[in-house]
Parts: sequence; C-alpha cells; structure tokens
Amino acid sequence: MAGIELPEDLRRILADSFVLRTTLTRKTGAPRTLETTYWWDGEREIVLSGFPGKRDWVASLARNPRVTLHTVEFEPGYDIPGTATVLRERERRLPYLLRFIERWSRRPGFPRRRFGLLLSAVKLNRHLRLPWWGPFVLARRIFDAMPCVVVSFDAPPRRRAGPPPPASPSQSSQ
Repeated sequence: MAGIELPEDLRRILADSFVLRTTLTRKTGAPRTLETTYWWDGEREIVLSGFPGKRDWVASLARNPRVTLHTVEFEPGYDIPGTATVLRERERRLPYLLRFIERWSRRPGFPRRRFGLLLSAVKLNRHLRLPWWGPFVLARRIFDAMPCVVVSFDAPPRRRAGPPPPASPSQSSQ
C-alpha cells in the first residue's frame, strides 16, 4: 500500500532493534508470538530469515500470510500489520539474504573480519555472475536452506499503550 508514513521514532526503532512477530499457526490457526531478527529496507518491507533448515513459522506464513510485527525496545511501542510473502527462488532470495546476514553480522561478539571477507567474496561472485564453484557451492547450499520471508507493511502502524504480547512458548504441534 503506497503512502504509509512511518513516524520518525518508529524508523529509529526499526533501524536499531528487533521485533516480535505474531502469526497464526498452520495446523490450529492459534496466534503465536515469537522474537525475530530481520533486515529492514528503510521503507515498508522487513525481511525475516534465520538458520538454515525447514521452519514451522515459514510454513505457517505460507498458509496464512497475515502477520503483525511488534516493537519491543524503546518507547513508544508499535504494532505493524503486514502481509508475508515466502520467497523460494534463489535469485529473488539472495539479495535479501545477503542484506539480512550483513545486518546481523555487525552485532557484538560476531567474527566480523572473517565473515566480512566471506560475504564480500559471495557478493563479488554474484555481481560477476560467476558459477557457484569451489567454496561457493557450500555458501549456495547454506543460502538455499535459509528461510526468506518478505513482510510488506499494508496499513499504518498502531501506537501501543502497553507492552507487546508475550512471546509464545515453544510448541511442537505447529
């Protein structure tokens, strides 16, 4: 939806924090709230990802793409309604995944130098459109196994009067 204005304080929160996401589970349709990491495009999209492998939350969003993102840190709190799109094609996913990894590799304690070199090599390989050969085969396998979900903000964010909803306990029946 064009024309959604994000308040300046929300922009600062999205640039520096993490969020909770509330979705409906695919099996029961019950709401589930989880902490999530993301990359924000600076406008109206957030990319969710994480460790490689199949994830219940991705299957839930594929079945029901409605999601609400809740800011956690800083005041005021916001709830942001959105629609999720699960990306499956490598060429569509890779630019988002590289940005996601780049953002989270900046956190304290992360081996930035070594990881930065690896990330730069993968970016150069993709920029030159070289084949996925040698060590890049392993990188491709990791990227192919990582979830990639783009959440588009589809309504204005709502300012929240209290804390965000509590994170749900881990459930195996999702």
